[in-house]
Amino acid sequence: MEENLRSPQRRLIELRIEHADLNALIDRLAQVQPVDELAIRRLKKRRLLLRDLIARLEGEVDPPVPA
Repeated sequence: MEENLRSPQRRLIELRIEHADLNALIDRLAQVQPVDELAIRRLKKRRLLLRDLIARLEGEVDPPVPA
């Protein structure tokens, strides 16, 4: 059970959820007037970091097949 909580697959799911949450938050903040450009920029930077982490974990979990 403990091992399952720390598995790469579980971490990948958590990162995808956090990425989706950031997408929703960025969309909501963009609708609020006045727009807080600094906050949106920081959230987008975090979202990009998460995307990179997700891509790296996906490569570890399911490595590409050599051609």
